[in-house]
Amino acid sequence: MARLRYLMLTSLDGYAVDAGGRFDWAMPDEELHAAVNDASRDVGTYLYGRRMYETMAAWQTMAPEHPAPGDPVEESAAVRDFARLWRAADKIVFSTTLDDVATPRTDLVDRFDPDEVRALVETAGSDVAVGGPTLAAAAFAAGLVDAVTLCVFPVSVGGGLPALPPDQRVDLRLTGVRRFASGVVQLDHDVVRA
Repeated sequence: MARLRYLMLTSLDGYAVDAGGRFDWAMPDEELHAAVNDASRDVGTYLYGRRMYETMAAWQTMAPEHPAPGDPVEESAAVRDFARLWRAADKIVFSTTLDDVATPRTDLVDRFDPDEVRALVETAGSDVAVGGPTLAAAAFAAGLVDAVTLCVFPVSVGGGLPALPPDQRVDLRLTGVRRFASGVVQLDHDVVRA
């Protein structure tokens, strides 16, 4: 049975992006990128809001199958692997401000409907991932999220956009911990439903 999953890179103080909208402090190294890829292999559909989609759409042209000699991506098997995974998945973008989407396998929907997302997950042949903290907050509020993976970076950014909904209680059960040489810690959780 498919699950709705939320995976986010976060600062130690719980932010997905800092107060300036930056996330350069959360650039994964090869080891972490490979782990994120492994966590994404069972994802058949990504759900995005406009901002996260615009960020992720770069994967459509990034990391070509056959990079030119000297291209930095030539050295990164994990980057090329993620690009393949992302391009092979379906994407649904929830936005009232976009008129069109620029990537294949992508549908544009004007509003987040919890019943439609629930039906999508129930009938999906593989997991569905919600991308971005704003859309994830709506999915958490609707009781749709089944699993949470946080990759916690050893940095405190002092403010910004919280990785988890600040105004909701979410009960979690820890299912796994993985430490990386970079100091990042991956925390896997199942959502505990009352």
